[in-house]
Amino acid sequence: MTQNLAYALVQVIHNLGAVAVVGVPFCVLIHACGDFAVSRRAMWVVLVAWAGQAASGAAFGAVSYYLYARPPDLHAIALAALFVKVACAVAGFSLAALHLFLGPRAHSFFANKVWWALAGLGLTAITAAAFLRWFA
Repeated sequence: MTQNLAYALVQVIHNLGAVAVVGVPFCVLIHACGDFAVSRRAMWVVLVAWAGQAASGAAFGAVSYYLYARPPDLHAIALAALFVKVACAVAGFSLAALHLFLGPRAHSFFANKVWWALAGLGLTAITAAAFLRWFA
């Protein structure tokens, strides 16, 4: 019972992060948000969501280690999917942080490209999640 509760709570955080890393970039792109202030707030949501994805992903491993005294048993396909997810999280977090750091200069020149890249990273990560889930 405790095991299921721990995994479920981590999964809730992970799912909310997944919604944000995929949904927010597409919302910004669909609504063609040219307003820097709105785009900046949305970028903060994406940055925090990618951090949440990384933290909750690590929490899955930590829960497994705590409960079974060993890391999860992942086969080759699941390991590849995990690598893709981690790479997407690092790239998504870095891209969002860089865009926030550069401020209005980046927004005026790169905004649309950054949002497309973030949308692609989110879709790639969530696709890899399906493979990780079913091949773990």
